[in-house]
Amino acid sequence: MRDGKVRFGLAGCGRISGFHLEALEQHADAAVTAVCDPIEDRARAASERAGGVPWFPDYRRMLAAGGFDAVVLCTPSGMHPEQGLLAAQAGYHVITEKPMGIALEPVDRMIRACDEHGVRLFTVLQNRLNPTVALLKQAVDKGRFGRINFAQVNVFWTRPQEYYDQAPWRGTWEFDGGAFMNQASHYVDLLQWLVGDVEEVEAITGTLERRIEAEDTGAAVLRFRNGAIGSINVTMLVYPKNLEGAVTVLGSRGTVRLGGVALNRVEHWDFDRYEDDDRAVTEAGYQPPSLYGHGHAGYYRNVIDVLQGRAQPRIDGRAGRKSLELILAIYRSARERRRVAIPLH
Repeated sequence: MRDGKVRFGLAGCGRISGFHLEALEQHADAAVTAVCDPIEDRARAASERAGGVPWFPDYRRMLAAGGFDAVVLCTPSGMHPEQGLLAAQAGYHVITEKPMGIALEPVDRMIRACDEHGVRLFTVLQNRLNPTVALLKQAVDKGRFGRINFAQVNVFWTRPQEYYDQAPWRGTWEFDGGAFMNQASHYVDLLQWLVGDVEEVEAITGTLERRIEAEDTGAAVLRFRNGAIGSINVTMLVYPKNLEGAVTVLGSRGTVRLGGVALNRVEHWDFDRYEDDDRAVTEAGYQPPSLYGHGHAGYYRNVIDVLQGRAQPRIDGRAGRKSLELILAIYRSARERRRVAIPLH
């Protein structure tokens, strides 16, 4: 680190990279010092936004050139494990977008490489920092629900065929996965983070309208280790626009539903006893700038603090692995038409 700043090399300058650049611009003790993308126009544009930093059409060339402390992987999901492993071997910390990968074995190799080379591994799960979600997590941690009996996630969005046609890797099993793996992965993470580890899952998925390899629609029923039951319902076929990103938690002493297009509205908040935290509920709603929410800036605040030795990571690589394992269990259940236990073997 130079001048007290954490320097980042950004790999992948597509749709999501703009949120990372915007978030890092908000921190005076951080800087993007290199970018890369095989599409040169995108790499050049990201370079200009970051102040004219060096840009590269090739990831390995960026790693060899250096000039940064950590690599941010905004590339297709299937590329994350190998790119993370290469970064760790070169001595760089790794920040990987969700999901960490699309299979457990390469993700585990990346985790081991980061451990062996003494670098940090972070997974971008910024929705945990949304104000509505933070309030819900606080209520769970305080035990206000009593026994949690049921929890549900709905991701009812739209992704037209044009979205998938914009990049050949979208909707493929090799690089992307489908609605559960890509669009709903944040919500899968939240369900486990709020309720606990999942013991078994049974799922149905289908590719109903989009011309892609993976699913555009699906539903999964879960049993958590603590006995609660849950469901995840996902589709990218809503007409004509995104309808809902919601989570509902039902307990013996409380009921909460977060809704809106992306968990941005408290639709129901009811507990057996009032607490001062309840006053914040009316102020917790917000209008999200996009489905990604407001969490990237706060997420990077923690990453920067960790790399400067001032904090412990809120969301590390193993947290990202847990949600990936559940998604893969959902896929196995749908493919084999049976109930699947977790952990996977």
